[in-house]
Amino acid sequence: MNSKHLETINRIRTILIKRQQTLAVAESVTAGMLQVAFSSADNATEYFQGGITAYNLGQKARHLGLDPIHGQQCDCVSAETARALSENCCSLFSSHWGIGITGYASTVPEKGITELYAYYSIAADGEEMKSARITPPPGEDDPVTIRYYYTNTVIAILLDILTNVTQKKPR
Repeated sequence: MNSKHLETINRIRTILIKRQQTLAVAESVTAGMLQVAFSSADNATEYFQGGITAYNLGQKARHLGLDPIHGQQCDCVSAETARALSENCCSLFSSHWGIGITGYASTVPEKGITELYAYYSIAADGEEMKSARITPPPGEDDPVTIRYYYTNTVIAILLDILTNVTQKKPR
């Protein structure tokens, strides 16, 4: 993580601590990178509740309440999956804010997956506030670089929500 990204993480930390709010994450495609990023902030335990990396359908259904029929139909990659992850990690970790992300960082030709993309969802008090589909820069095919891209994109979006969007104040 470079100093620009750490500065962004610390800005998020400062906002959440000032509001006496916390954050948790439920991730798949980013493979724990969001957890590493948020735990890198100064005094991370004051705002970061933790996270879960759930890679397969069974774990997403068991720990994060994903509907298993839906998960099986979409290979656990959909806007609905990201929403289930963000909303349910709020209750799983007793946090005000939750982030969910799922997608592909490499192609899976045997499943017909040739396009790389991810869905993220950001929830406040267990209710989705923002979600979207994101794609890596054209021509990028390194899975680690793509995971960093997804991680940094979602972190920037969270900072934008916390600083610019008027929303109900979580708990």
